[in-house]
Amino acid sequence: MPTHDRPPRVVLVTGASSGIGEAAARRVASRGDHVVLLARGRDALERVAGDCDGLGAASTTVVTADISADDEVGAAVATVMERHGWIDTVIGSAGVVAYGRVEDVPAEVFDQVVATNLLGSVNLARHVLPVLRTQGAGKLVVVGSVIGHVAVPDMAAYVISKWGVRALVRQLQVDNRDCPGIRIEYVAPGGVDTPIYRQAATYGDAAGRPPFPVTSPERIADRALAVADGRRSGGQVGLANEVIRFGFTALPWAYDRLVGPLFSLAAQDQTVEVSPSPGNVLQSREELNGLRGGHGNALLAIGANVVELARRRVQGG
Repeated sequence: MPTHDRPPRVVLVTGASSGIGEAAARRVASRGDHVVLLARGRDALERVAGDCDGLGAASTTVVTADISADDEVGAAVATVMERHGWIDTVIGSAGVVAYGRVEDVPAEVFDQVVATNLLGSVNLARHVLPVLRTQGAGKLVVVGSVIGHVAVPDMAAYVISKWGVRALVRQLQVDNRDCPGIRIEYVAPGGVDTPIYRQAATYGDAAGRPPFPVTSPERIADRALAVADGRRSGGQVGLANEVIRFGFTALPWAYDRLVGPLFSLAAQDQTVEVSPSPGNVLQSREELNGLRGGHGNALLAIGANVVELARRRVQGG
């Protein structure tokens, strides 16, 4: 069962209702491919599907599924095969975030972050790889994070899940070396202007925001698709990621001292009040879905954080 490595191809995108997944779906549609959109919320998926139709997709298919539920993922892949008979490319970009220390994040929220980000990627591979192996060809690109290579404050669940995603991709590459027609790759963004930060579960002292330098979801989508097509290599997206990784591995004594203060300035919003919330971890919050997160200029946000932290210091004596 050969794949069709020329337009129109069949591309399955998870996390397609928002952020990087939505950007990838739009890019795929604009080149005239068949787009299969998978996420939890139907209304948001229908919105993206309408955009994809307008951009010239050969067809759009909406599949509602929770990536952390293995049976739902299996049913989704079966739906794709029933309609198209093959899958050329899979972009795995579904993900959720929780802020807070291990002891502060409720168990069900912590576990669901790991279930969505890591076990969801396992579920996707479990059902997609047999299809690709039967075809003898196809591509699976999983979107990870620079946080899958380092540790940062108050993001234990996300850090653990993304370290696991990186290990999963490497394991899949080893396990599938006997099928050279299959490409399994990994893309690790840094800060991206998506809604995931506003949708995050929050059990810490500050809201999250994308750290400087912030890139667009379209750039990450372009990189993921270029990796799938063999035009670019996988791995880190952006020089800043390499600097962070170098500090973590080569200068751990400096990294551990600096990461806390720098994280509070560059990766959190100190100017807004927060209250404990599960965000969209346990269930979809479609009203917050969208292509961009609307986080504004990262340098201005850092400046605002500096002012706010200085104000607190003065008030605290």
